[in-house]
Amino acid sequence: MPDLAVDFAGIRSPNPFWLASAPPTNSGDQVMRAFDAGWGGAVWKTLGNPIVNVSSRLASVDYGTWRMMGLNNIELITDRPLADNLREIAAVKRRHPSHALVVSLMFETRQEWRDIIRRVEDTGADGLELNFGCPHGMCERGMGSAVGQEPAVLEELVRWVMEVASVPVIAKLTPNVTDVRDPARAAVRGGIDALSLINTVQSVIGVDLDRMVPLPSVGDASSHGGYCGPAVKPIALRMVADLARDGAVPVPISGIGGIATWRDAAEFLALGAHTVQVCTAVMHHGFRIVVDLIDGLDRYLCDKGLHSVEQLVGAAVPAYRDWGELDLNFHTVAAIDSARCIGCNLCHVACHDGAHQCIHLPSEPQGAVRVPYVDEPECVGCNLCALVCPVEGCITMVERRRGAARESWNDRVAAGRDRVPGGLGEL
Repeated sequence: MPDLAVDFAGIRSPNPFWLASAPPTNSGDQVMRAFDAGWGGAVWKTLGNPIVNVSSRLASVDYGTWRMMGLNNIELITDRPLADNLREIAAVKRRHPSHALVVSLMFETRQEWRDIIRRVEDTGADGLELNFGCPHGMCERGMGSAVGQEPAVLEELVRWVMEVASVPVIAKLTPNVTDVRDPARAAVRGGIDALSLINTVQSVIGVDLDRMVPLPSVGDASSHGGYCGPAVKPIALRMVADLARDGAVPVPISGIGGIATWRDAAEFLALGAHTVQVCTAVMHHGFRIVVDLIDGLDRYLCDKGLHSVEQLVGAAVPAYRDWGELDLNFHTVAAIDSARCIGCNLCHVACHDGAHQCIHLPSEPQGAVRVPYVDEPECVGCNLCALVCPVEGCITMVERRRGAARESWNDRVAAGRDRVPGGLGEL
């Protein structure tokens, strides 16, 4: 059987599936039940100075029957007494010594950081996660993403922590930046042991058009919040991959953002994450989903002949490249299986109105339906027809190379063939 155990910056975990710092890790009872269910680790909901949370706090984007495709959250850090949290953290670690227990922190002054680190380490917690990502409420107070968006400030704060911490420290990064490599490199310069990303994306999820109040409403008003759930997975994958291939960021990564299935987790691992953190899927389905996550990843590793999670980590990173490195001579065209076609003509409509006008309808039906046909010389291989087709396997993309040799845009630039006809100049 594959070995699912991981060593994340010195933090041992029986598997790579962790709970993210969020409502599911707000109490000792929750974390204990999660560990009993099979979760390998958990990041405790962020500790900080006392705050008062608002009501209501959550709103979602639904798509058809898919509930909570995206979740907006305006809840802040824990509003429970610090002493209660510390006592429960210690109790969880005593009961589950082999599970990874990391505590998320957010404080303001150097002395506050020093004091809380000592108190958290006394609980026996395995590591610390510095919350530099919270995009609402706390950032207006100079914390959270306000730090994560200022690399120099982030670096200094990491140095404060690393001066006193004796357990591994993780910096949790905000996606609300132009280039996530900037804060990541700053954290590395500060001496950080590992990174986690992404935190939530700043958002306003909708408006109550009867009351004219944004959602979720707090009386007669609302505020922007943090967007998470399956909808943010592509954003998170891109940022994790950007750091995984950056030579200036040689620390392990914990991937977060829209993970709901074992396949989601495997994609994060393949793009460079060493562990994955889950929140929204647990809020939707409960702790039990970890059974499917573990079983699915275990079966996948077996099918691929991999003996450990470590063999999957980063496997897809070499194939993640800049646009200018892609092979311009690789080309595909759409092929429509007339035996499978049901004559809905969605491919024809999508191609003519939204793509490149290469799919046409015959003047006469061929059998029971009019099967669209592809004008191959006009097909650019955009994939849209295959994406909208409701019949699996009806439309496939067939390789038709433009040239035998591989050629990228960078190759064209180097050869002096980078000019656009018409005098638009160099791109």
